[in-house]
Amino acid sequence: MVRRSSEIWNTNGLGLCVHRFRDDGAQPTGLTLLLLHGFLDAGSTWDLVAEPLARAGHDVVAPDLRGFGRSARVGAGSYYYFPDYIADVAALVDALAPARLGVVGHSMGGAVAVYYAGACPGRVERLALLEGMGPPANGPEVAVARLEAWLRQMAGLERTPRKLSSMQDAIERLVANHPHVPRDVLATRAPLLTREEPDGGLAWAHDPMHRTTSPLLFQVEAFKGFLDRITCPTLIVSGGPSGWHPTDEAERVARLARAEHVELPEAGHMMHWSAARELAERLGEFFAAGGGARDASDQRAGTVAGTVAGTVAGTVEGAEAAEAGVAAGAAGAAKATRSLGDGNKRA
Repeated sequence: MVRRSSEIWNTNGLGLCVHRFRDDGAQPTGLTLLLLHGFLDAGSTWDLVAEPLARAGHDVVAPDLRGFGRSARVGAGSYYYFPDYIADVAALVDALAPARLGVVGHSMGGAVAVYYAGACPGRVERLALLEGMGPPANGPEVAVARLEAWLRQMAGLERTPRKLSSMQDAIERLVANHPHVPRDVLATRAPLLTREEPDGGLAWAHDPMHRTTSPLLFQVEAFKGFLDRITCPTLIVSGGPSGWHPTDEAERVARLARAEHVELPEAGHMMHWSAARELAERLGEFFAAGGGARDASDQRAGTVAGTVAGTVAGTVEGAEAAEAGVAAGAAGAAKATRSLGDGNKRA
């Protein structure tokens, strides 16, 4: 039987909620699987995929990224810059996956996974990207307009979330935005994506700041540099024609040393909800195959010069349109606070 838990980990100064799925009756594989959610989603909504993977013997970890779900929001004067997500992932990996690591990233979480695996290619044994090859490329001609939009939005930002009239209201909004996901599934997602406000009432759990336009451009050539650095077997999963794909997706995939492709033709973008069973089967087969980045070291030796320097400029925004109806949240889990590196847990 799968045992689920949720704990708050102090990560780079913020409390991040980490959902964990384990089956004590399964034969352990020794592989930790890190599941990274997309924009306005939450780690808790991986449950339909995480539980089958846990029954296969994997230690499955699904964090709420900063400002989503039950994880803490950044303070006044701060913002959600993309390198922060990657720093959080690196800290969580060091604490929660001391040995073998597999990573699954959906949409925005796929871009986080690419940046992490490219920066730390020897750390990731296998990588799965679920329509997570980054947003459309944009050029410098939009830079001024983006910054102007960001300034306007930040000046008028109200960080107290707007209230939903009821849980039924939340479900209807999800139904309207995700026509490829069965209504009964969305009804189980809504409680995970909302939270009770301190003064009563219901609201989406994500920080409203996430809906502002990022002031930084997505730099596709830099992104390709990270793809070039990934040495492990990589599974590219498509949700079919109704999914989300950048126009140069094939070119980006070609930069990966060991890519294979699976299509779930009727799934759409939110495949971890709409086709969870089939997706879990495909991921289970992929991670059961074993072998990873170390196997590719000889193949790639000498082909990548130097290291990737600097920071990742920009945030993933292209997939936001596909996921705009999703609001991240989590509910009903054990509460704890843990500090990375010192093992102290506070009730």
